[in-house]
Amino acid sequence: MPRVKRGVIAHKRRENILRYTKGYRWSRKSKERAAKEALVHAWKYAFRDRRKKKGEFRKLWQVRINAASRAHGLPYRLLISGLKKADVVLDRKSLAELAQSHPETFAYVVELAKKSLP
Repeated sequence: MPRVKRGVIAHKRRENILRYTKGYRWSRKSKERAAKEALVHAWKYAFRDRRKKKGEFRKLWQVRINAASRAHGLPYRLLISGLKKADVVLDRKSLAELAQSHPETFAYVVELAKKSLP
């Protein structure tokens, strides 16, 4: 029975792995075993942090909204409560954008929230 030579395929497989580790330091960019280990961790963190990023942005928006609304004399929790009572449907991302880029519009939104509070 003829033997199967797998050198080409094995080399191609290794090169595919090493292609992802360009820019890594030391042996992680050139040795297959170290590169595989580095990729396992890198892809795990990338997957996890794509989801974590959403929460971090929400926290950032809350901080920006709170700072802007306190400048108008209303803390964040009362602003959100007042907006819900006034049936204003603005998410935190757009509120933070208003607070940063269009302060006069944000002031109007804060006044709407103030009116709906007892």
